[in-house]
Amino acid sequence: MSKKRKKLKLPLAYKPVGFVLSWAGGSLAGLAFQKTWMAIRHEEDAPDALDKDRGWGEVLLAAALQGAIFAVVRSAVDRSGAKAIERSTGVWPSPDRTGRD
Repeated sequence: MSKKRKKLKLPLAYKPVGFVLSWAGGSLAGLAFQKTWMAIRHEEDAPDALDKDRGWGEVLLAAALQGAIFAVVRSAVDRSGAKAIERSTGVWPSPDRTGRD
């Protein structure tokens, strides 16, 4: 199989791997957020946007913190997976090197 043909097929083959990595990363990010919230607020449950008993500041802090943790973990997991694919196949999983859609 030529290298050009291999480059065309790899992104499709990477999709299931990327899905599993994303799922694992989401689980890891959720756990990291719970631990971080517990360390900051000493509470098991973070406030939800519809939690009537919580103030704006607390709800927005929780949302910002959760978003930041998820973004960092997702990027770390995606990058690690892409680097592993490149090391094992010699081809970057995104054909145009731009990453996600």
